[in-house]
Amino acid sequence: MALRVEQDIFIVRQRAREVAAAVGLEHQDQIRVATALSEVARDLLRVVGGADVAFTVAEAPGGRGALWVDLTPVRPLPEGRYEPQSGAVGRLLDTLGVSSREGDTVVRMSRRIPASTAPLTSARLAELRAQLGHTAPASALDELATQNEQLIAALDEVRGQRDELAVLNAELEETNRGVMALYTQLSEELEATNRGVVALYAELDEKSAQLRAASESKSRFLANVSHELRAPVTAIIGLGRLLTDPASDPLSPAQAEQVELIRSSAADLLSLVNDLLDLAKAESGRIEPEWTQVDLRAVFGQLRGTLRALATRPAVKLVVEEPPAPAVLRSDEVLLSQVLRNLLHNALKFTERGEVRMRVERDGDRWRLSVTDTGVGVPSEMQGRIFEEFYQVPGLGRRGGTGLGLPYARRLVTLLGGTLELASEPGRGSTFTVVLPVSED
Repeated sequence: MALRVEQDIFIVRQRAREVAAAVGLEHQDQIRVATALSEVARDLLRVVGGADVAFTVAEAPGGRGALWVDLTPVRPLPEGRYEPQSGAVGRLLDTLGVSSREGDTVVRMSRRIPASTAPLTSARLAELRAQLGHTAPASALDELATQNEQLIAALDEVRGQRDELAVLNAELEETNRGVMALYTQLSEELEATNRGVVALYAELDEKSAQLRAASESKSRFLANVSHELRAPVTAIIGLGRLLTDPASDPLSPAQAEQVELIRSSAADLLSLVNDLLDLAKAESGRIEPEWTQVDLRAVFGQLRGTLRALATRPAVKLVVEEPPAPAVLRSDEVLLSQVLRNLLHNALKFTERGEVRMRVERDGDRWRLSVTDTGVGVPSEMQGRIFEEFYQVPGLGRRGGTGLGLPYARRLVTLLGGTLELASEPGRGSTFTVVLPVSED
């Protein structure tokens, strides 16, 4: 197959799924191969302008048969190397690498065929090749519908994992209640009570270990499935952009409205996937701050320019005060900017009139960076809960977002060695303060 334009990515992905099904790969492996191939194809299209794609069945290391996919770039790869833009691509495959063949640099990937599959003889392969040759590729919309079905199935798996975790929590709570009941019942018989407590605490430790393992599995699952979700969601957004491009065939008003709804929903879903990825990365401890000397005046100036476009309500004024000189601290500029941008975005979202103000002051051996708004405010009994994942204050209406921004911001502030504080009063606004230690060495 030839990969030359963006539209070819959909056809290559569809063909990969069909070939994987034909040679006997399981359903999930079909999706993995198709997703990995579409990511690599998108990279090669962007870097070298395309490639030729070939599907082969051959023996893999270990003696088992495997489906191999070779992508021969139309132009040489820079330095003869290839690294996928998404780090999750390699985990979808058994092998992914670059090899040389007759002077060409080829990107190769493979997935083992299950041992239970009937042997693929030359005659059988010729038959499969003929069958695939007579099938016409589906339209981009059909492929989009297929990717949506895969996305829904992946989300169902996420919900299943969540339900399993809830069952484990319920079992742990039941075990705790059993421990207390048995301890009270056997208190008069000290020796018997001791034996019972030892046995029950052993069971409790086992349940706790299972819960920790389930939590770690959840974080890994969120990270992996979010990467797999990002590819089809990005494809949906790209297809929507193609459909509304002035160079494409004109759409009717109803069609244009439906395509815009698809693009808007896909953008919201991509935002959720990115939030899940950020949170999973923070939970797993894979974020390492890059400590440098950060000039707060430069950070404030950049935020002032980039966020001014978000202050679209005429009744709301965005004020970013100039930090007092000198305003230099040792921190990670990227992570600190993420935290402040998140706080400013939240403040603008929940402020109907008045102002949103960001300022910084030095308080002894600490820097205090605060974002103050005149918005709806947060009741005192809910101020602790807004830092919980997916929690949103009742009664304020849904104004976009996933409920992951503030938990992620607090985790980043903790990584930077500081704290995130909140002072708020319903109807009068809120102040979020990032407190960081002074370190100018």
